[in-house]
Amino acid sequence: MNHHIIPPEGHALSIDKLEVHYQGITALRGVSLEIRQGEIFALIGPNGAGKSSLVNAVTGIVPSTGSITFGEGRLERGFNSLPAYRRARLGIIQVPEGRRVIAPLSVLENLMLGLEALGLRQGEVQTDLERVFTLFPILSERRTQLSGTLSGGQQQMLAIGRALMGRPRVLLLDEPSLGLAPVIIADVFRAIQHLNREGMTILLVEQNARLALQTAHRAAVLEQGRIVKQGEAQALARDPEVAEHYFGQTG
Repeated sequence: MNHHIIPPEGHALSIDKLEVHYQGITALRGVSLEIRQGEIFALIGPNGAGKSSLVNAVTGIVPSTGSITFGEGRLERGFNSLPAYRRARLGIIQVPEGRRVIAPLSVLENLMLGLEALGLRQGEVQTDLERVFTLFPILSERRTQLSGTLSGGQQQMLAIGRALMGRPRVLLLDEPSLGLAPVIIADVFRAIQHLNREGMTILLVEQNARLALQTAHRAAVLEQGRIVKQGEAQALARDPEVAEHYFGQTG
């Protein structure tokens, strides 16, 4: 299943001793990860392990301590953090769990929201729209349809397309298979692999451990806010403990 490019050397995103606390509850405990330029890195683990907290900390949605280095620039040190919109402008863009499309707006209007603050010229906007419509032809067919009337799978495609309009340098996908039919999941993951073959760096947070490890280059297992295993995705897929704890649930 690993039909993607071999990632080049260099780190797109380095996370060191990251911690997230919610009203006295610790969601992440000293998490350290390095995501290489041009790879798919999967984060798996049970519900409540802290996977979404990690994504939200990287994108600046929740406060955290520790450090995040994006390329050569440090994003966060201790409590001094860039706001989420500044991180998005730098190219750290999230596709949130549950899709969160703006239901009363059309497909095209949702896509245009992804352009926020980029300052692109009309010709560049058209090029980016065509890229999204080539990746997800159904969005082109439904561009005037209200987003709230789309199927769950179409909304997931729209959420990814909206993120792509922001020209991400690192794309963070939070549970992209959640609630989707198997045939739609396959379509979405083919699109993810296509984006990676084009060179995009992707952090994939996914409950379906088997699918995540089939798709990623490298991966980590998060449990109770801590990284308990990490390494090459294929090696983790062969790990008896990973298989015992996750493959039975994810099929």
